[in-house]
Amino acid sequence: MLKSKVAVQVISSGMLAEDTLMLGEAYMKQWKIPQGQPVAMTFGSLKQHVKVLPVTRYDGIRISQSLARKMGISNGAALRINYKSGSATLSLGPLIGILISRDYPGTPDKPFGSITMFCKELVDGCAAQGGHVCFFTPGQLSGGQQTVEGWIYAGGWQRASLPIPNVINNRLTSRKLENKPSVQHFFKEVKSRFQTTVFNEKFLDKTEVFEALKKDESALRYLPESYSLRSFATFKAMCSKHANIFLKPVTGSLGKGIIRVSKTETGGYQAQFTTTTGSRKQLYPNQLKVYSAISAKMKTVRYQVQQGLQLIEIQKRPVDFRALVQKNVSGKWKITSIVARTAGGQHFVSNLARGGTLSTVSEAISKSNLTSGRADTSSRLQHAALLIAKGIETHIPAHFGELGIDLAIDTSGRVWLLEVNSKPSKNDNTPLNDNKIRPSVRMVIQYSRFLSGF
Repeated sequence: MLKSKVAVQVISSGMLAEDTLMLGEAYMKQWKIPQGQPVAMTFGSLKQHVKVLPVTRYDGIRISQSLARKMGISNGAALRINYKSGSATLSLGPLIGILISRDYPGTPDKPFGSITMFCKELVDGCAAQGGHVCFFTPGQLSGGQQTVEGWIYAGGWQRASLPIPNVINNRLTSRKLENKPSVQHFFKEVKSRFQTTVFNEKFLDKTEVFEALKKDESALRYLPESYSLRSFATFKAMCSKHANIFLKPVTGSLGKGIIRVSKTETGGYQAQFTTTTGSRKQLYPNQLKVYSAISAKMKTVRYQVQQGLQLIEIQKRPVDFRALVQKNVSGKWKITSIVARTAGGQHFVSNLARGGTLSTVSEAISKSNLTSGRADTSSRLQHAALLIAKGIETHIPAHFGELGIDLAIDTSGRVWLLEVNSKPSKNDNTPLNDNKIRPSVRMVIQYSRFLSGF
């Protein structure tokens, strides 16, 4: 059985016509591709009629320079190939597009800033699995387009014009960019015109996630009590019911803007605000005074109020867990990694951006003050993350291929959901090893292959 991944050899246009491909003879026999007769060749949105000629004792594909230019590929590219005899269509691909927030053309060795390494891993992963990846920004989109102007890697980063990809992974890290009319129009257009699949097509907000999961029986047990904070009555009820509560910006990330409110021994309340250097504490005589103090913030920021949890700690620093859950080559949710995050000394949130530290789950559990249920902690976290991912897929009408799911364990060993991120950072969830291509990167390519039929 031949591999369905082939190496591409680019031949100068004077020696090979643009409408002619040369393919290893064994492939032509295996797929019963008619010799020298016109077949439709597709690569992303590009479709053109070609004749296919056999080459003996050769296991690659040869194409002309002018066709390679149209495809936006270079000599030595590795693509997957399949042939459908019913429609006489020879498909090459997959062509994967990564929509990123910005590029830096002035620094050609690092055109994507801090995610350049992630992008290069995608290039290397495509070379290993078969596929071609390009990177583009909202600034490179225009209406009615048949192609995208993006970046490819061919011995170095370079600009190229490519067909519309089979699959687009939305890696935009700003809601403002994602909501631009040009971006939303592009998504709509490529889905309807070229049957492109877009995954991780939108940001999630905290209230939306919790409201959706309240409808899911399997995920319900992981939800702390939580409401959209719209009135003093809600705030008062939650303060009266729980020893401490968290107010979280509905659209926040990296622990920004979180406020912890707790009762003091004297009957007053303490509010703890996250700041860039640590946390700031403020005392208030009663609930109304706390609410008045934060109501100014509520004019510009929507908050979710959430039951405070007695999280496990390491040396008085709270610990939580980030599970990266991704779709695999069969389109099924799988756990790629789970890491423990311990809050920094002056912080009550564990984000790495705020001085938190990473460790393995077992290491964190062994050092923590967890009293019961240590043995199966890892499997319970995995089980919870998978159920939550499936719940989001069922109850939120958008396509996701990867989710960063933040979980916590309280001192009695119970697992809780903190939040779900549809744009997991490519630094924060890295497994603690130095493999060249991260498992999370390999999974993006595998799922893209699944979506595009390769």
